[in-house]
Amino acid sequence: MTGQFSLLLEREIKKQKYGTQPLSLYEPIRYLMSLGGKRLRPMFTLLAYSLYKKNVKSILPYAVAVEAFHNFTLMHDDIMDRAPLRRGHQTVHEKWNVNTAILSGDVMLIKVYDSLLNIDDSRLKKVFRAFNKCASEVCEGQQWDMEFETLQNVTEPQYLNMIKLKTAVLLGFSLELGAILADASEKDCKSLREFGINIGLGFQLKDDLLDAYADSKKFGKQPGGDIIANKKTFLLIKSLELARKKQRLELEQWLSLKKFHKPEKVRAVKDIYDSLMIPRITEKRIKRYFNRGFLKLNQLECSDKAKSTLIEFTRSLISRES
Repeated sequence: MTGQFSLLLEREIKKQKYGTQPLSLYEPIRYLMSLGGKRLRPMFTLLAYSLYKKNVKSILPYAVAVEAFHNFTLMHDDIMDRAPLRRGHQTVHEKWNVNTAILSGDVMLIKVYDSLLNIDDSRLKKVFRAFNKCASEVCEGQQWDMEFETLQNVTEPQYLNMIKLKTAVLLGFSLELGAILADASEKDCKSLREFGINIGLGFQLKDDLLDAYADSKKFGKQPGGDIIANKKTFLLIKSLELARKKQRLELEQWLSLKKFHKPEKVRAVKDIYDSLMIPRITEKRIKRYFNRGFLKLNQLECSDKAKSTLIEFTRSLISRES
């Protein structure tokens, strides 16, 4: 079923026009949307809807609107991060320029609202309230992430709240949207949103772990990028919390260096992680969030058979190595 949904989503994405003139305003949107990606968010919208109704084609434009919003955040995030690449291709601000990327992102968000306005009146207000809350939280998460770059100490609760806002709430909204469009109960809408948030937290912690420990051939890039950039991931924050004096001094020394041999730094920091059993601690935390998410699915007012595809799809993502 998910294979069929993927085909439907890609066809719908290609159908979206967004706008024509000036070409330099709309072409970056089509460019970014064509670069692929996992399409997790629209897939979750379709899967949530399919728990209750089968005519998923009727909500494809709204699922794609979720993907467009996600890509809007990426377009602007890439500017803030000065990122040269996105999905192995030039970022919009590199291929065009920063001003074009800002304006293209702005109009992309407007087109998301345009698409959602086609939802029938009986569901429209509920969708917009949920979407606006989610969109505001994503912005809050991005701002916290930027502020963390200059903070010397970031606590575990602060970090978990940041990734919840920046990443997890959009997964939660994606599922909630599918449930709202399918006329699911308020209870089920909430359970699916909380399922998505917990799964999203688990996914982000998995990304933190993969960045340091993934097989480079499967990961698609050289692991250790977060270590090289001194990014405040769960692994680093937990290490600073648990490190003994000697380990903490060594870790802080690596964090303070402006010039260093990248592979040497990655090896040294990972040695500290290993000595503190950080991978094991992270895996346990990932499992905890995934288990919490699946408990929310048990509360849904639909058959186990209907839930099986959503569960199978989610478990395939959990076990990924890239």
